Amino acid sequence: MDSENNINNNDVIDLRVIVRNLWKKRKSVCITMLITAVVASALILMVPRAYDCEVSLAPEDESSSLANSSLGSIASAMGFGNIMMQSSDAIYPLLYPDLFKSDYFMAGLLSIGVESIDGKIKTDYYTYLKDYQKSAPWTPAILFIKRIVKFEFLKKNDPLSGAVNGDRINPYMLTRKQKAILTTAKKNIKCNVDRKTSVTTISVSAQDPLIAASLADSIRERLQVFITDYRTNKAREDFEYYNGLLADAEAEYMVAVNAYSKFCDTHKGQLSQSSIAKRQILENDMELKFNTFNALATQVQTIKAKIQERTPAFTILNHATVPTKAATPKRQRFVLAMIFLAFCVRLFMVVYEEFVRK
Repeated sequence: MDSENNINNNDVIDLRVIVRNLWKKRKSVCITMLITAVVASALILMVPRAYDCEVSLAPEDESSSLANSSLGSIASAMGFGNIMMQSSDAIYPLLYPDLFKSDYFMAGLLSIGVESIDGKIKTDYYTYLKDYQKSAPWTPAILFIKRIVKFEFLKKNDPLSGAVNGDRINPYMLTRKQKAILTTAKKNIKCNVDRKTSVTTISVSAQDPLIAASLADSIRERLQVFITDYRTNKAREDFEYYNGLLADAEAEYMVAVNAYSKFCDTHKGQLSQSSIAKRQILENDMELKFNTFNALATQVQTIKAKIQERTPAFTILNHATVPTKAATPKRQRFVLAMIFLAFCVRLFMVVYEEFVRK
């Protein structure tokens, strides 16, 4: 019985004993937490700060009639409104995030010009990511270890390791360096769409606040241009085609007018049957060419109106603004977390020394 009581007593952790021992070692605990705070502050100060900027826009919904119906309301409430109301468009708002995952679309964004808030950097986004990115002192060592683990040093004569067409981005054949830069761009640029409201939010992260804001605004414009070009592509092709026909019809009509006018001028006062027949033929040909020209002109005007009708309207809900505070890293949270972790370690050591080692 005594041995069982001793075992039970040893299994019970007395919090009063822990608190008493912590109080006895309060000086060493405080020193540990102070050293942790200093070290954590020094480490987190080495990490480059990043600024976030968001732009929100609401695209025009072509299927307003369906949206106003009872079925459309039920679908919207269940989160399937966009799927039912995508009309004939292959690229509707829910697919915008997938568009930002495309190498071809993202490669086009790398040509956007950027300028730092201090004016020292003025280049394109690709060069900014390649030459002007700051990193923590230990980042090169981590990358070096990753290259060793992946056996990249053993890959000789790799066609993808060198430059292809210099630094010009070719989405069809990217170098490893270009692929890494493109991957970094995809991490910095995000697009999210609300399934119920179709509100599209573009968020950009950069190490300079002005670059983050200018990128967000430029990418918003690129997205609008891309969607507009997609939705009006067929109408613009029709416009170019019919506009060419209109030019040919106008030229043929002018030739017919000149032929008729010239004949009338050279055959004034002639009442012969052949002259009258010839004039009638030229007049009919001129009228036919005019009718063709007039019909094509009407068709061209109709297509121009269709281009305007197909051009989507975007309502900007949240404009790009230069951020005043860095989004990452959260320095205070990191230091407090490290201090708390140090305290937990010291607490574990006290428990281990008092109850386990004994």
